[in-house]
Amino acid sequence: MLYDKKRYQEAIGSWEASVALDDSFATPHRNLALAYYNKNQDHDKALASLQKAFSLNTADARVFYELDQLYKKLGHAAVDRLKAMEEHMELVELRDDLYLEYVTLHNTLDRYEDAMALILKRHFHPWEGGEGKVPTQYVFARVEIAKRLLQENRYEEAVNQLLAAKQYPLNINEGKLTGAQENNIDYYLGCAYEGLDRSEEAETSFLRASEGLDEPTGAMYYNDQPPHMIFYQGAALRRLGRELEARSRFNKLIDYGEKHIFESQSIDYFAVSLPDFLVFDEDLDRRNEIHCHYMMGLGHLGLGERQEAEQHLKQALKLEPHHQGAAQHLELCEASI
Repeated sequence: MLYDKKRYQEAIGSWEASVALDDSFATPHRNLALAYYNKNQDHDKALASLQKAFSLNTADARVFYELDQLYKKLGHAAVDRLKAMEEHMELVELRDDLYLEYVTLHNTLDRYEDAMALILKRHFHPWEGGEGKVPTQYVFARVEIAKRLLQENRYEEAVNQLLAAKQYPLNINEGKLTGAQENNIDYYLGCAYEGLDRSEEAETSFLRASEGLDEPTGAMYYNDQPPHMIFYQGAALRRLGRELEARSRFNKLIDYGEKHIFESQSIDYFAVSLPDFLVFDEDLDRRNEIHCHYMMGLGHLGLGERQEAEQHLKQALKLEPHHQGAAQHLELCEASI
């Protein structure tokens, strides 16, 4: 009641008194963790409290999910988070959101085939705040598998993976948004068709990849266009011999990042479908900074300015170690696009 009335310190005092009287009850430890993190910005005490809460009731899948989210926010290594989940697979299986984090960790750790197998064997259910998340990991795994096949000159198999990425399987229970951007898929399809000497299909794919929204935006909601779609527009335009247009796309990414990196951010009161679980408060300015570094990294990468690209992508990863896009494109700094 006190916390609900925004009397946060009084609420914290009451929960601390409860723990002092009897520290074997998990709920006040869990509540203290949220209050310590969100209201006192005391991350160490938040972590200790949530770990204590879970230790008192290791059958609570929700608290385990919250604990993993806290590990994620505090920058714990993906391999350590995965190990913790594997020790509690019975809980992972109980919740779609927790299971999806398990899938995401496999993708983050470059275990794309395992991630795909995990997605395909589960029947997902829609949940508030989960919009777009399962398809994102599905497409990510398909595209990364295809990229490996391209490196091995297995072009026909790459085409099959990329075409499959355009079709969401029924078990994920989520359809494709109208106007969904697939520039990355079409770009790599063009590369695969080139490898097969199917020049007309390659050109058609590069043309599709070159189209779409070309103005960068923020990353507040799940249906905001990811900036790498503009990057792949530029990459496709380059393959089509339209270098000036390609450079325009890359420069737009850099210009947006430079202009908006220090802007203060806020959530619209009527916002829906926020991209993350909001038990723990999000630092929106920090998220914006990460997003802008990611954009600038992509822009410099497209322009062939590898040192600047690495600098921005590494900064994005320093601020958000689990940023899949930054890690994915940092690898491209070592290769040609």
